Amino acid sequence: MLGGSAQQVPAIEKAKEMGYYTVLIDYLPDNPGQYVADKWYQASTTDVEAVADIAVKEGVSGILPYASDPAALPAAIVCERLGLPANPAKSVEVLGIKHKFREYLRNNGFPSPKAVTFSPDTPIEEVINKIETLHFPIIVKPTDSSGSKGVSFLTDTEGIENAIGFAIPYSRNKILIAEEYIERKYPYVIGGDIFIDDGKVVVYGDTDTFRHNNGQGLIPLGECFPNHLNTEQRARLHAEIQRLVTALDLKAGQMNIELLMDKDDNPHFLELGPRAGGNMIPFQISDAFGVDLIAANVNAAMGLPTNLDPVTPEECFATYVLHSHQDGTFREVKYSDEIEQYIYRKFYYKHPGDVVEEFDGAGKAIGIVFLKYPDIATMDRMCDEIDDHVKVILE
Repeated sequence: MLGGSAQQVPAIEKAKEMGYYTVLIDYLPDNPGQYVADKWYQASTTDVEAVADIAVKEGVSGILPYASDPAALPAAIVCERLGLPANPAKSVEVLGIKHKFREYLRNNGFPSPKAVTFSPDTPIEEVINKIETLHFPIIVKPTDSSGSKGVSFLTDTEGIENAIGFAIPYSRNKILIAEEYIERKYPYVIGGDIFIDDGKVVVYGDTDTFRHNNGQGLIPLGECFPNHLNTEQRARLHAEIQRLVTALDLKAGQMNIELLMDKDDNPHFLELGPRAGGNMIPFQISDAFGVDLIAANVNAAMGLPTNLDPVTPEECFATYVLHSHQDGTFREVKYSDEIEQYIYRKFYYKHPGDVVEEFDGAGKAIGIVFLKYPDIATMDRMCDEIDDHVKVILE
């Protein structure tokens, strides 16, 4: 198990529940997974040689980088080296590095926005010359991060230095990308997860990503399922996802998706993350389809059939990321009586007295709440009014 954060603990717990001996690798000394796994090694999940040495020493039969972008490629490399089940490392590498992914999409006939890459050390005049070849507005971000970390929206070249400074802390490879903002008719960013079994997508958990500013904000605040795509749009989306899965020879496992539909309803891939989504998306999609995607991830890592038999969802399932707009000390979350009736699960990362920071990325969430609505109209109304129903209280 590569990674023992709070969002990764459920995978460790599930593997143990399924009867497996679990070996955890995580370099953080205070990771909660160490108290769940059978054995813990304090090492980096991005250190290929360390992961390989531990895997050989422990004689593991599978490696699962659950909900972790940085660990996905090291896991695939080590699995190939040791003959363990995994998707092709070359495909995982393409998916994990944004500029390589953009290049792959363009070279293989998939819609992709025009983009340029540069180093944070590139002279600012040279960076400006590069981005002036793009049509504004543009998005500036790291090429190897996730969860909307380090992402900026620019309408002109002013602010590029701040955007670079914001992106640097979230970039391990120190390669940044600027890409054209995609004009779209469908207003939502499409997120969620899919699950692949034997090269075929067997679960399409495509959601509308809930964000502030009427969907224009950069940081996801939750997922709404089902989305608002019409039948034709959904068919095009699913066909394009399967086409990319086939082209990359992806065999099994959960993948995190993020796409936009342009003004002509062509799906544009922003991400096809080679791992389960964050913000506890696997729970939401499992609830909707009546399956256990975490167990399916464990089975896929062990090279076993997933035996998924999804049902047709009859209700609407949403998540909401609890967060604060300022730094402070967490006290509690207050919910209105109206929204409380729709909440069926609450998961908190913070406890009363813990320090919280202003929310500028998924890593600063306070928790996640899960909601089940009887219909889309109710879900839409509650999402529009969410700030009236959920209040994070700081001391």
